[in-house]
Amino acid sequence: MELPKLNFQETFDFKFKKDKDKFFIYDLVRKTYLLLTPEEWVRQHWIHFYLTVKSYSTSALITEKKIVLNGLTKRIDLLITEKAQPKILIECKAPQIKLTEKTFEQTARYNSVIGASEIILTNGLQHINAFYQDGRYQFYKPQ
Repeated sequence: MELPKLNFQETFDFKFKKDKDKFFIYDLVRKTYLLLTPEEWVRQHWIHFYLTVKSYSTSALITEKKIVLNGLTKRIDLLITEKAQPKILIECKAPQIKLTEKTFEQTARYNSVIGASEIILTNGLQHINAFYQDGRYQFYKPQ
């Protein structure tokens, strides 16, 4: 399986397995192998980034959490917490998905339920970072 090189300075040590004609990637948070989709490839990079580079514990990362938004059940991709409080909401898209105002608004709507102080919208190649302050989002470039 050919996986795109994503926009991360670091390289991570992923574990893969193949079953029949499908590939799986090991998720350090859920401690299980998951079907390797383009979106999962992006999410696993962020998980490894927060565990290895930022030194968060696996208990501070929440994946695929269900939320209810306007009566509909949705799932967030990744939530980084500090002292059990939501800190960073990360919405992962497949690398071929363009990040647009519409996809950012989707992430912001999810965050209206979660209440994280920061959101990251990413397709692995491009990352859009924003802080929520004074009732609006301030975009920024990470150091």
